[in-house]
Amino acid sequence: MSAQRGEPGSTVPSPTAEQTEPAPGDRPGAGLTVLVATVVHHPGDARIAHREMGALLDAGFEVTFLAPFSGFGVEPRAGVTAVDVRRAYGRRRVAALRDARAKIRRLAPRHDLVLIHDPELLLVAGAAGRTPVVWDVHENVPATVHIRSWVPGPLKAPLGGFLTWLLGRAEKRHHLLLAEHGYRDLFRGDHPVVPNSTTVPATVDPPSSRRVVYVGSLTRDRGAEEIVGLARAIGDRVRLEVFGTAHGTTGAALQAEHDAGRLVWHGFVPNDEALPAIHGAAAGLALLHDELNHRVSLPTKNMEYLAHGVPVVATPLPAVRDFVAASGGGVVVPFADVDATASAVLALVDDPERARAMAAAGHAYVAEHFNWTQDRVAFVDHLARWAREGRDGRGDGAGEK
Repeated sequence: MSAQRGEPGSTVPSPTAEQTEPAPGDRPGAGLTVLVATVVHHPGDARIAHREMGALLDAGFEVTFLAPFSGFGVEPRAGVTAVDVRRAYGRRRVAALRDARAKIRRLAPRHDLVLIHDPELLLVAGAAGRTPVVWDVHENVPATVHIRSWVPGPLKAPLGGFLTWLLGRAEKRHHLLLAEHGYRDLFRGDHPVVPNSTTVPATVDPPSSRRVVYVGSLTRDRGAEEIVGLARAIGDRVRLEVFGTAHGTTGAALQAEHDAGRLVWHGFVPNDEALPAIHGAAAGLALLHDELNHRVSLPTKNMEYLAHGVPVVATPLPAVRDFVAASGGGVVVPFADVDATASAVLALVDDPERARAMAAAGHAYVAEHFNWTQDRVAFVDHLARWAREGRDGRGDGAGEK
């Protein structure tokens, strides 16, 4: 299969079979409308499109999805009203924000709530007028400045200060949802946390192949260079499969390894297709670097691997180290250590009984503690309450512009 040469297919899901359908009559979003907006994220982003929008649709919401479909070369699926917007990336953001502002101004009055996913959209959220805005906080926003290669060095500190101010402003004007408990320290008030958990299949295939996988965005700080090094270190002893979009300069190196036959790079694959494809693998890679933005979070790919019966090989970020120890579902390796990673991968491949025991323990742990089937209930309840408060004029000031 060829590597990334364009984004395949549609990315906006209908509810999946793995999600728990609401009981008849239990549709808290019935009669409510929500405008979901992003100019940065891929329209198939797992949290936005697969988990949150699936939950909203199941709960009876009518959903409009404002996203950069053309910018990523994808088409939306049935189930939502899709509106294209210009894509923001690198230093090319002003035109996308102008486009988003115009479309939010036009669309927001037709909806009970606007759900935004990018800190950039905070700059134009006032275009929603009297429609309440919810910001879903996915990351430690000021800390991300240090890993953005497109931000000039002298501007990193002032931009970080501006983003800190922007977070305080957003807290006063909008409702906030936090994807990590660690993000609470970014704000003065107490805001609900809807963890970046995952849907957990009831049954999965145990590890049964000489195969290691990676699912997610490919950037330097997420371990793309280590994946390239691992492909060279393990050679043809293990099949290395990579599912994800490359950013920055990582694409050329991955393409070279793909062309040389040392790994298989599938490019972007929608989350609901990529995760079933990893069943039976001996290990899943989560090789994030020790960056400030990662230190307070538990990257979802750690949960996703265990949810799908794949032991994780991960770097020792604080939350990740604790997660692996508590779950018994994987191995921790040093940061940026290709040799140690290769040894850990080969040890799991060569000892399938150990891999199966880790997979079983990890699957059970995630099903109990990091299950979107449970967390989606709180997500839907928060949005339904805020939407009805906004509609009825009974809000406490949040959402006023």
